[in-house]
Amino acid sequence: MNIFRFEHPNALYLLLLIPILAFIHLYLAKRRKKALEEFGNPDLLNELMPNVSFKRPTYKFYLTLLAFILLIITIAGPQYGTKLQTVKRKGIELIIALDVSNSMMAKDIEPNRLERAKRAISRLIDKLSNDRVGFIVFAGEAYVQLPITTDYPSAKMFLSSISTDIVGTQGTAIGAAINKGIRSFTTENEDINRAIIVITDGENHEDDPVAAASAAAEKGIKIYTVGMGLPKGAPIPVIGGRNNEFMKDRDGNVVISKLDESTLQKIAITGDGAYIPANNIRNGINDLVDELGELEKSELEAKVYTDYDDQFQYFAALALLLIIIEFLILERKNRRLRHINIFNVKEEEEKKA
Repeated sequence: MNIFRFEHPNALYLLLLIPILAFIHLYLAKRRKKALEEFGNPDLLNELMPNVSFKRPTYKFYLTLLAFILLIITIAGPQYGTKLQTVKRKGIELIIALDVSNSMMAKDIEPNRLERAKRAISRLIDKLSNDRVGFIVFAGEAYVQLPITTDYPSAKMFLSSISTDIVGTQGTAIGAAINKGIRSFTTENEDINRAIIVITDGENHEDDPVAAASAAAEKGIKIYTVGMGLPKGAPIPVIGGRNNEFMKDRDGNVVISKLDESTLQKIAITGDGAYIPANNIRNGINDLVDELGELEKSELEAKVYTDYDDQFQYFAALALLLIIIEFLILERKNRRLRHINIFNVKEEEEKKA
């Protein structure tokens, strides 16, 4: 089994220039066409300028653009992993349970609760070392989004794809998320330190999260909670609705989602962990990393790719070929070749018919 990766993935941000360049080209082409139409009749201009091609510059531009894309991929350093080895590292196993219910779109913390939570998780992953991490997403139900892994780049890729529509059943079932987390660790060996981080606004409507935290603690699993939102609360935007359109109850009143710190504190205490409020999440994540770092590291086995073969040369060669083709295509028609009509015989036969 091979795995594909980029040695310098940050170079792929250059691809953001592609739509900008395409837009600029289309805008200038439109202006040029408008200027020619104001200058005179297009058919008459074609007769007066028989060697001028209006299509070839566009072909040359898109060939250059495609070559530019391939060069960016070349710079990013595409590689295939070819050698898989089992290595032993000392670390802990960590499950991050993220609330994706609609209330996480409330904007009492900017830009919204869910986006702030994803940023916090990303910073947490950056601080991990040799630890295994997995994701669970939950609303009315809980699902494993990413099984336990040491592949942090893949974890960030999965993290970026998380949204409120990833779980079909709405609600907030914190207990289900904790129970799913308990079953998602790769081992039940209590000698290996395990922890579940629950990131939510705490408005639990479905089950008993404190009982779930107690069950986790009995298995030696620590529960940490991160509260997203503020106690004063905020309205919940209607997904796909107009600006300032918020969810309402049956009586037509705007629903206000409030942070339930009391529940989250009880879960953390029962789970022998700690509670982190969202209004101090940056320092809280640092404190959480320190607490996780104090947990005794256990020897964990992981399969990792240790050898990678570079694949950039194929993209570079194709880019060079496109550049050569673009160079050979003249912007003006060739005077000698433009009169050649390979279908001349066919046209004469049709005239005779």
